[in-house]
Amino acid sequence: MQSAGHGRGRRTRTEVGRGINMQVLVTGGAGFIGSHLVDSLVDAGHDVLLIDNLHTGSQANVNTKAMFYRMDLTDHAAMGQVFTRNEIQAVFHLGARVNVRESMQDPVGYAAVNVSASLALMELSRATGVEQFIFISSGGAVYGEGIQADGSHKAFTEEDPINPKDNYAANKLAIEQHLALYREAYDFPSAVLRFANIYGPRQNPKGEAGVVAIFTEAMLKNQEIRIHGDGTQARDFLYVSDAVDSCLSALKHRARGVFNVGSGQPTTINEIFQKLASLTHYHRAPVNIERPVGEVDLAYLNTSLARSSWGWSNRVDLQQGLTNVVKHVQAKLQK
Repeated sequence: MQSAGHGRGRRTRTEVGRGINMQVLVTGGAGFIGSHLVDSLVDAGHDVLLIDNLHTGSQANVNTKAMFYRMDLTDHAAMGQVFTRNEIQAVFHLGARVNVRESMQDPVGYAAVNVSASLALMELSRATGVEQFIFISSGGAVYGEGIQADGSHKAFTEEDPINPKDNYAANKLAIEQHLALYREAYDFPSAVLRFANIYGPRQNPKGEAGVVAIFTEAMLKNQEIRIHGDGTQARDFLYVSDAVDSCLSALKHRARGVFNVGSGQPTTINEIFQKLASLTHYHRAPVNIERPVGEVDLAYLNTSLARSSWGWSNRVDLQQGLTNVVKHVQAKLQK
């Protein structure tokens, strides 16, 4: 276990309610979303610890003002030391294995990290009196297909039936259910944020997911673009800074329960392709390939609960967000 820095004393609930800085742990804090969250927490004056094994996260993403523990969530002894050496008041849990296809090939390995290690983290948090535990789930995965049998569709609400289509989504749902149990049995102070498809700077262009990052880098390199199916499948795309703002709002308002976080608007893969092609001056036609079995046609989120509960709303529209991504990738490729 590698670490640096020192902890602060625990604040009282009254102090936290007044916005006084907290000691906050972020798992997966060197990853795409996690690193942006760490940056914002640091900027807000919080004392931030992050855990990441750098399997998919990047050392370049690590904020030097945060205390960094390079370790696996499955290392329970080391995890225990993190909690005993510090006075952690809030936990954002993003650390996970996230490859959907891998989750179907290695269900036991995925459950060991995504479920068992998460339960151990919850137990440590409960035992040490953590005042807020926020789990980042996937609204794009847990609900399943958004088009109904009669052809109608609507944005998913938190009350809609859950229908995961792969082991990754099932892992997310399992933790949601455990957190619901902990809230009921132990009054465990927790919230679940079901994120839409998050995009923005630092997203991995070589990953399985992340169509915006994948398309942008390929277009700027004038490489072939492959689209699964005919490209009419639609998702809810949310810029990463808006996702991070929802985390900060949930922390500030001591959120409890399950909340959708997204733009509330469906956008097709073809639309993403066309907008990025225009921004990057890409003139090649995409190549349509076979869609993966089980891929849903439509998934987008109703976010009225988060909006009414915390006053949160997304502020970066799709065109501006895509423009930001293109500029970021252009700068990276020019280095």
